[in-house]
Amino acid sequence: MRDWLKAIRLSKGLSTYQVAELAGIGQSYYWAIEAGERGNPLKVPVAQAIARALGFDWTQFYEEA
Repeated sequence: MRDWLKAIRLSKGLSTYQVAELAGIGQSYYWAIEAGERGNPLKVPVAQAIARALGFDWTQFYEEA
């Protein structure tokens, strides 16, 4: 589970649907990424789009242990 990603989203007051729309991906795909069920490893363009939508450095996706 990517708790840090959920925390960033919630701190911005956004729903998973809103982040998905901003990132140009499907809501169910975004939810699965946040839940840690998809995107291991996450494709760079998707990581960049989500990071742009939420305002953080996209490389954070690859810093996970």
